[in-house]
Amino acid sequence: MDYQADTTPLPPPRLHGRGVTPLGPVDAEPSAPPPQGWRDRRRPPALTPPDQEDRAPRERRPRGRLPRLPRPPKRRRGKDRKPRGRFRRALRITAIISVVAIIASLVTSIAYNWITPPRTAFMLEAGGPTVYQYVSLDHISRYTIASVIAHEDEELGTRVGAFSVNDFTARAQAFASGQPDPSGSTVPQQLVKNIFLWPSQDPLRKGIEAGLSEEFDFLMPKTRIMELYLNYAQFGPKLFGICAASWYYFNAPPSQLNQYKSEQLMGVLPDPDNVRRAPGGGLDISASANPEAVDLINGAANVWVPRQLAGMGGWQAAVKTIGITDTAADHAATEGNPDGCSTMPQDVAKRLQSEGVG
Repeated sequence: MDYQADTTPLPPPRLHGRGVTPLGPVDAEPSAPPPQGWRDRRRPPALTPPDQEDRAPRERRPRGRLPRLPRPPKRRRGKDRKPRGRFRRALRITAIISVVAIIASLVTSIAYNWITPPRTAFMLEAGGPTVYQYVSLDHISRYTIASVIAHEDEELGTRVGAFSVNDFTARAQAFASGQPDPSGSTVPQQLVKNIFLWPSQDPLRKGIEAGLSEEFDFLMPKTRIMELYLNYAQFGPKLFGICAASWYYFNAPPSQLNQYKSEQLMGVLPDPDNVRRAPGGGLDISASANPEAVDLINGAANVWVPRQLAGMGGWQAAVKTIGITDTAADHAATEGNPDGCSTMPQDVAKRLQSEGVG
């Protein structure tokens, strides 16, 4: 079927706006093309580009440009924040390390209530074969315990804390001015030094010693502090602990040490490397022995310890300050246990054999 173009004339256009009224059909302009069909009316007429010759070149107008001002330098945020970031990172790492160190020291201090490692920092520093054997406090003579309290730390059982603040301040001032130590270290301070630290007198070691000794004193009973001290104290060249010392010098277990022998051993503590065993047994205080060691031994046994014990009310009152009211004989039934030191340790026997003592 063929379709013919629609030649129906269009209605007059509507004029919009106020006061505008259509006057009737509008005649087409003379030059307007004849009406076409509805498909052709919707198609816009094709635009024909003008000829290239008719185009006139456009002249570019020079633009008036303002003078360019210098730009401010850009802030490099990465470099500006880098030092601050490093400082914060270092501060964070330092804080983490400090917290870990504090927690580790607390855990270690608590663990020493039940464990007694066979080696300490002083033993490792001594080098070579060391003589050592652990013994329980139950099997140590009360004369020896009382002598330690009288000679090393009279206020061990009555003082709050590991040391007196006034004594610590006086020691720090004496150290800064190059004067001799007016009071010396307490038993908790000597204990942590023997276990963890080194023998030099530098301020760093003193500071660490003060902190660790406070932890030990706070987390341990006085009896455990005394037990560790007597097991780790040095009583001769590479000779550590009261068990090894009693067998090496007196050929007897520590439970059988009398008062005079216990007081003699206190004179060994300030200078153990210069003390020697007498050929027939005991401490060498002969004319051939080191004179300084002899003075310390005789001074402790004959003057210092007896006088201090008398001022404290006797050896029973001295050991009572740390909570001990029994004697070593009360624990004789368990002296045969491994921690009783009832027989000579093998390390002591080897030392005596190497020195020609049969």
